[in-house]
Amino acid sequence: MAVLDFAHLTWEEVRDLDRTKAVAILPVGAVEAHGPHLPLATDVIIAESMARAAGARLAARGYDALLLPPLVYTPAEFAAGFPGTVSLRPATVTALLVDLARSLARHGFRVLAVANAHLDPAHVAALDAAVAQSRPEAGARIVFPDVTRRPWAPRLTDEFQSGACHAGQYESSIVMAARPELVREAIRRSLPANPRSLSVAIRSGQTSFEAAGGPRAYFGAPAAAGAAEGARTIEALGAILEEAVLAELGP
Repeated sequence: MAVLDFAHLTWEEVRDLDRTKAVAILPVGAVEAHGPHLPLATDVIIAESMARAAGARLAARGYDALLLPPLVYTPAEFAAGFPGTVSLRPATVTALLVDLARSLARHGFRVLAVANAHLDPAHVAALDAAVAQSRPEAGARIVFPDVTRRPWAPRLTDEFQSGACHAGQYESSIVMAARPELVREAIRRSLPANPRSLSVAIRSGQTSFEAAGGPRAYFGAPAAAGAAEGARTIEALGAILEEAVLAELGP
């Protein structure tokens, strides 16, 4: 079986797919500030890398993995104060995902897997709401492994688990592996580590990167990043999504 870019297929090619052995994968990211060294589309790049890695694993198991065009606009209020960040209302994203699942189901697709790389609390809540609203009789089942929670989080890097991971070593490494030409290397190497934890800030009620201690929109240690770590993390993310999809499909 194969990894296929859904939007590059013709309608007849989609018609002829075996829907019982096909999984639609939606990369989900955001357009938002990621430090002075990473592009606004960092989360989209990570999500697409996760989706392709999962797709390759599912194809090896006998499924056609259909990579949908990514969802790039979503709630991003933590970064809203930085130029370039685009933020939508959570309800907009929930409705879009539910409608997408319904539309795919109309054509016989059973599962919509979400490869998510954006961790803004309002965004994650919007995805959770879409999962709660999805019904097998009304649309494709939405599969969303939230990598901030167990059992998935412990499989990712120490920096990720610390919560000090926005545009730090974790995300910088992935972009260095996937799209190195988009990393401002001289700036990245010059940045001091910012050990403030976003997860701690969120629990304490902070609602912006600035209030959380990230005046340049990064947390963690971008100067410590490396492409080899990024490649390993992409494979870990792909395995997480693969396992979540297989669990939903059942035996």
